[in-house]
Amino acid sequence: MSKKLPVGIQVYGLRDLLENTPENFKNVMQQVKDLGYDGVELAGLYGLTPEYVKEVLDEVGLIPISAHVAFADMMEDLDSVISDYSKIGVKYLVMPYMAEEYRPVNPDGFKQFLPLLNQVGQKIHDAGMTFLYHNHDFEFVKMEDGQWGYDVMFDSIPHDNLMSELDTCWCDVATGDPVGFVRKYTDRLPVVHLKDYIKKGEVKNMYKLIGIEEEDSGEETGYFGFRPVGFGQMIWEPVLEAALEANANYVIVEQDEHYELEPLECARRSREYLKILGW
Repeated sequence: MSKKLPVGIQVYGLRDLLENTPENFKNVMQQVKDLGYDGVELAGLYGLTPEYVKEVLDEVGLIPISAHVAFADMMEDLDSVISDYSKIGVKYLVMPYMAEEYRPVNPDGFKQFLPLLNQVGQKIHDAGMTFLYHNHDFEFVKMEDGQWGYDVMFDSIPHDNLMSELDTCWCDVATGDPVGFVRKYTDRLPVVHLKDYIKKGEVKNMYKLIGIEEEDSGEETGYFGFRPVGFGQMIWEPVLEAALEANANYVIVEQDEHYELEPLECARRSREYLKILGW
């Protein structure tokens, strides 16, 4: 695989190093750069000014690729979201999570949600940025017409107003076909999320893993856990090859939880594994 894309990391995975100690931001970003990452995807600013974040990333030499911003924040004050992240130089604003009432499993809520998504995407596009949607597994339910909810969402909204940031782990959990979805979204998939995991048996409450408490539905009989890229059950070569063929611009490593390993050690392992593959 001779051609490759810049590799970023989602800063959400490093939140424990930053949330209560924003003064560590520069030090953490320097370590990210030293591990061989080309850029970052932000997940909040920890009370730091956009100007300072830009200064640090410029100084360290990391590309401010994208930012995850809660949809509620976009709905509340999209102008300041756009203003803050424009100052940093972010290219892509990403919706990271869909509230339960909007999901395809609730067709009425989903239907009402799509025009809101389009309005936000239009405004972001008009500001010279691109709106991306980052999935979990719940977008991949079959609608009445047999289409995946995920595809309905993109079919309903113009290309310029919504593009994909496919989370390959959740797509794999839901469909078993991340490579097929990467290919399907050729030219509409500027950023691909690389996330690895191990899943055994039936797992009822997977979202507690990403810090979202859902109703506990009894005893767990299975196991689900995130892993550094290359240390779980995903097979990465075909995904990376498909990302190149789909004309993606970046791949971004994301690991929501780290268990017995430190976040930066997980980040190191993910980056080292990608280097082994020539990335």
